[in-house]
Amino acid sequence: MRGVEKKTLCGELNPGPGYFWVCTIGGMLSAGTTHVVITPLDVLKVNMQVYPIKYNTISSCFLTLLREQGPSAFWRGWGTKFFGYGVQGGFRFGLYEYFKKLYSNVLVDYNRSFIFFASSASAEVLANVALCPFEAIKVRVQAQPHFAKGLLDGFPKLYASEGLYGFYRGLVPLWGRNLPFSMIMFSSFEHSVDFLYRNVIRRRKEDCSTVQQLGVTCLAGCAAGSVASLITNPADNIVASLYNRKADSLLLAVKKIGLLNLFTRSLPIRIILVGPVVTLQWLFYDTIKVLSGLPTSGEVLEELDKEVNEKV
Repeated sequence: MRGVEKKTLCGELNPGPGYFWVCTIGGMLSAGTTHVVITPLDVLKVNMQVYPIKYNTISSCFLTLLREQGPSAFWRGWGTKFFGYGVQGGFRFGLYEYFKKLYSNVLVDYNRSFIFFASSASAEVLANVALCPFEAIKVRVQAQPHFAKGLLDGFPKLYASEGLYGFYRGLVPLWGRNLPFSMIMFSSFEHSVDFLYRNVIRRRKEDCSTVQQLGVTCLAGCAAGSVASLITNPADNIVASLYNRKADSLLLAVKKIGLLNLFTRSLPIRIILVGPVVTLQWLFYDTIKVLSGLPTSGEVLEELDKEVNEKV
C-alpha cells in the first residue's frame, strides 16, 4: 500500500512528550465525562441486549425499568463508566497520536489510511486491556441489580467468584468490537476533516477561526461515530451476552443470538448512543487541545495549501 499523496500533520509537525500527555489527559477527560452523561442510554442498551424478550423496544425497556427499579436504575454503573472509559480514552487518544507519529516516521511511503488503521489498532489493543475489568463490572451492575452497587463492591465480588478470568472473559469480543470501531472511527474522522477543509470550507485550517475548526471537529466526529457503530454492532451484542453468562463461548453466543439479531438487536439505541458520544468526545478533546495551545485534530492534504495560494 504505497505511494499516495504526501501529507503533513496540521500544526504539530514534530510533537514532543508534552503533546502526547495533553492528548492522553484530554482523551481521559473527554471519554470519561461523555460516557457518564449517556449512562441512562447505556443501561437501556445493555438490558435490551441481555433480556431481548422482556425488553423488545426502547420504550418498554425504559418504562419497565422505571416501574420495577426506579429512576436510580438508569444511573447504575456510572462510576465504572467514568473510570473505565476514562482510562480507555487516555490510552486510545494518547497512544493513537504516539503511534501515528511513530508509524509516519517509519512507513513514510505508505498510504495514510494504512497509518491511521495501524495507529488506532495498536492503541486500542492496549486501551481495551485497561478497560476490560471495568467493562465486566459495568455490564454486570447494569443488567444484574443485585450483583453489586458499583466498583467498590463489584471488583472484590467478581474476583472472589471467578478470579482474574472473570475480568477478562470478554477481552477477545471486546477487541472484536472496539478494534474495528476505533480503526474505522479514527480513519473516518481524519478523512472527514480533510474532506471538509478541502471541499466544503476550502481554506487552510490555520486560516479558520477556533469556532470553525471545532465545528469541523463536530461534523467529522458525528460521521465517524455513526459509521463505526453500524459496523461493530454484532460484536457489541456478543460482549453483553458473554459478560452476563448468557453463553459460555463466542460460538455459542453467536448461535444463541442468531445471525440477523447480531446486526439488528439494539441497533437503534446504539446509534443514538454512539453518534452523540463520539461527537462530544472529539469536541471536548479538541477543546482541551485548543485551550492548551495546540491545533485541533485531523490531517489536511499538503496540496490544499498550494490550491489556496494559487487562487490568491
